[in-house]
Amino acid sequence: MIRVMNASGCLDALVAPAVAHGLDVFVSKTVTPEPRVGNAPVRIAETGVGMLNSIGLANPGIERFVREHLPALGELDCPLWVSVGGFSADDYAECCETLDGESGVETIELNVSCPNVTAPDEAATEIVAAARQVTSKPLYAKLSPALPDVAAVAVAAQEAGANGLSLTNTLRGMALDPATLRPRLSTATGGLSGPALRPVALAAVYACAAATNLPIVGMGGISTGEDALAFLAAGASDVALGTVLFADPYAPRRVREELASATSSRGFTRPQDAIGSAHGDVTVAKRRQRIAAESALLLPELATASTAL
Repeated sequence: MIRVMNASGCLDALVAPAVAHGLDVFVSKTVTPEPRVGNAPVRIAETGVGMLNSIGLANPGIERFVREHLPALGELDCPLWVSVGGFSADDYAECCETLDGESGVETIELNVSCPNVTAPDEAATEIVAAARQVTSKPLYAKLSPALPDVAAVAVAAQEAGANGLSLTNTLRGMALDPATLRPRLSTATGGLSGPALRPVALAAVYACAAATNLPIVGMGGISTGEDALAFLAAGASDVALGTVLFADPYAPRRVREELASATSSRGFTRPQDAIGSAHGDVTVAKRRQRIAAESALLLPELATASTAL
């Protein structure tokens, strides 16, 4: 089964539980070791090609998240991934270690690529390695589409212990107020998501699918079943919806229906049969389909095993 999830930060499941129930997986907003108020307003701006945001990782901190938010999220009866962030490898490790014994957390997503805060000093691979030392839960590395060689970083993340990839995060962009010609965001620049990001994200998925043996959650401007099918063809195992949820909270059901139609119109029996087809090599396609099938079976098993350690 192709899982449809939300991109981290694009849905508050406790405010909109009905929307979360329409997902196969809910991904939390990024949590850091200490509480953060985030950046000053204005933090969101619409553009003609997508949305800019500069939230700045506002969150309650890992201790309060585990104490107050995690029990409430557990009541949603939806598999939960928790996104973690920080400003050093130790920050990521601290969050992962705290979450390691939480049975309600299936997977941890390492947000190593937020464009709205100072980047961690260490490379993504060092962050993955530090996290791997303190948890046996599945780890998905969320990479930036702005990396000079995203496939090389993905390979290094795999070698450091990542179990999967989330591709991709937003791209840094800017919008000006037409009247004042001043930046519309308080931080001047922010992360661009939506339709303009889709070709860039698709290229990252394609490159990393060819270079690694990791399952990939494809994201970046997906708003229709045709978009989702393109990401599967590029090599993604699952898809995540982001900006579209602000305009159409119930998009997950629609995208699933459209994906089924788009799949059958191309002669595929199931959406998963289209995985990797863009590579034009049956060997690559079969490898990506096998990876997707194995990850769907392995993730719950890994999550259960980590709580028994």
